[in-house]
Amino acid sequence: MADKRPPSRPEREVGIQTRTKPKTKKPSLYRVLILNDDYTPMEFVVLVLEHFFNKSREEATRIMLHVHNHGVGVCGVFPLDVAETKVQQVMDLARRSEHPLQCTKERED
Repeated sequence: MADKRPPSRPEREVGIQTRTKPKTKKPSLYRVLILNDDYTPMEFVVLVLEHFFNKSREEATRIMLHVHNHGVGVCGVFPLDVAETKVQQVMDLARRSEHPLQCTKERED
């Protein structure tokens, strides 16, 4: 005898679907460095650190003395675009002020 019930639906699996978030890579960071020279006034270096790197007078003086004694000092650590902008700003002001101050960036490991 034939079954008069409607055909049954296949059973559905019940579960929770999870999505994995794509991993975003953190941007590389760069140290902005000031290099010592024998001609740029110390006060100018302090001014640069205060103006472009938002350092207090005390911290700017400490960094400037480190640069004077060790040849190089770290002004800050930034994403690439910010580091490039800060280097350019410092170099532009140094040139306009006729100082040979050098400012560079290097990738932080």
